[in-house]
Amino acid sequence: MNELITLDFIDLGWSLGIIGIAVVLSSWQRLGLEGQLIFAAARSLLQLLVVGYIIAIIFALNNPIAVLGILGVMVTVAAIVARNRIGKKTKGMLPIIWGSLFISSALSLSYIIILIVRPVTWYSPQYLIPLAGMVLGNAMNGASLAGERLASLISHNRLEVETYLCLGATPKQAIVAYRQEAIRISLIPTLNQMLVVGIVSLPGMFTGQVLAGVDPVDAASYQILILFAIALTNLLAALLVAEGVYRRFFNQNAQLTLP
Repeated sequence: MNELITLDFIDLGWSLGIIGIAVVLSSWQRLGLEGQLIFAAARSLLQLLVVGYIIAIIFALNNPIAVLGILGVMVTVAAIVARNRIGKKTKGMLPIIWGSLFISSALSLSYIIILIVRPVTWYSPQYLIPLAGMVLGNAMNGASLAGERLASLISHNRLEVETYLCLGATPKQAIVAYRQEAIRISLIPTLNQMLVVGIVSLPGMFTGQVLAGVDPVDAASYQILILFAIALTNLLAALLVAEGVYRRFFNQNAQLTLP
């Protein structure tokens, strides 16, 4: 395998031409997306460059406190984004989402680091940070989908839920169908990705390692590992967030109280 061809700032400048073409197409078709494309491109460029330099420093430090610190920031940002997608009207959700993302990601990553990858040190930033980023990013999407759908279903089916409660059902029994639907929907993107991986799409981890010169079979092995970890983490996060959302809709007397 050939060594990785690195990109300098001139190459990054040329890559802006790709966004430039998209901006021109948007203007030509009068889509009104020019400003959003430019803003998104500028923000992603800045964020990735800053993160690249920060992670380079953490790699050099190779210190568990620094690694755990950046992981804590990642979990917090993911929790805030997921809470905003679910809706700020449902109060008290941020700690629930943060805990759900932390627990689900920690369990999956611990399994990977301890039993499978087994680096020299458990906090090895070369492995822990990239794996955490991929697992956590997908868990954030799964949690937000499950939470938003469950909150929406309960809000729009209030009469049905209250009917079940009047007939003697517990709050969990009254919303069990909505809970199951919300969790299933949250896993659809992950399941779709697993079904077409290698046939329709080549995921980022696989392509990144191949570009870096890793043997394609080894890259495929890592991609299989991360796909399975994402599936477990998404399911755990969706289960925990759904439990938290459902509890926010009922008081201690098992009465439905919409946020």
